[in-house]
Amino acid sequence: MDTLLLWIGFHVFIIALLLFDLGVVQRKNREMSVGTALWVSLGYVVLALLFGAGVYFFRGPQAGLEFLTGYFIEKSLSVDNIFVFLLIFLHFSVTKSNQRRILFWGILGALAMRATLIIAGASAIASFHWLLYVFGVLLIASGIKMLVTINQEPDLSRNRIARFMRSHFRVTEDFEGDRFWVRRDGLLYMTPLFMVLIIVEVSDVIFAIDSIPAILAISKDTFIVYSSNVFAILGLRALYFALAGVIHRFHYLKYGLSFVLVLVGAKMTVNTYYGTKIITTEMALLATACLIGGSMLYSMYRTRELPESERKKSMRWWIPGTPARKETIEDQKTDVN
Repeated sequence: MDTLLLWIGFHVFIIALLLFDLGVVQRKNREMSVGTALWVSLGYVVLALLFGAGVYFFRGPQAGLEFLTGYFIEKSLSVDNIFVFLLIFLHFSVTKSNQRRILFWGILGALAMRATLIIAGASAIASFHWLLYVFGVLLIASGIKMLVTINQEPDLSRNRIARFMRSHFRVTEDFEGDRFWVRRDGLLYMTPLFMVLIIVEVSDVIFAIDSIPAILAISKDTFIVYSSNVFAILGLRALYFALAGVIHRFHYLKYGLSFVLVLVGAKMTVNTYYGTKIITTEMALLATACLIGGSMLYSMYRTRELPESERKKSMRWWIPGTPARKETIEDQKTDVN
């Protein structure tokens, strides 16, 4: 009964936050400024820390530490999403007001899909212990793949998701304001705005396949895994508008994120093999903080006088369903020579 009330109370709180965001923050800030985005993003961080403090006092120090570690890892990995969202929005020329709309509905979809994936993942691990090895190897492989694709420039003109939707649905050539669907001559047409939303949602699902096992490596408590995930996602929209203009300054953060995935994957694999916490949660939290903090500081130092012509190179990243631009390989050879 107590567990049921905990879940109900948590979702009531989250729904209240979403209604506040939609009904107050969004209406008062149609074009969210960087300053407002920073304050809203900071507010979500403070709420997460307060919630973590509540977990610490009511569920014990270990649960509190697991929540903090999971939240920190998820928050760090959300910067990965921001890189991808910005590249998608730039390619499809999505206006700022429509970016807000896509991100809001994208976050709602992400909450629902991640809840499903977390419950399924936790249940699968409880039934099949050997899946911990699979998730561990998956995280290590994802970290290595992230390293390999850091300097690849995505060719969104060949995005497979967009091509599939254009070939299977009626899609208008241009945007229709903030509408996802329009009716013409009695026929229903999808707008490019809805197509972009689908690309964003699919991208989030792909990234969730990495991030959810990363948190399951920290905690087996479904509530801790879910709540830390939710708090990281809730502040994603504000964080996007806070960092969109300076995201090129965080190029080397991608390396830090890659090593974090490898570290967490190693933690899950090693601890499962030995049946004890060889790599503790405290060690994982400290190492993650050092990797993320160090890569951010190094990024800020290396890009402090980055010329405009070099900013595009720092925005290279992998987007699900999008092949790398062929010229990128040639450019890399030119850079080496």
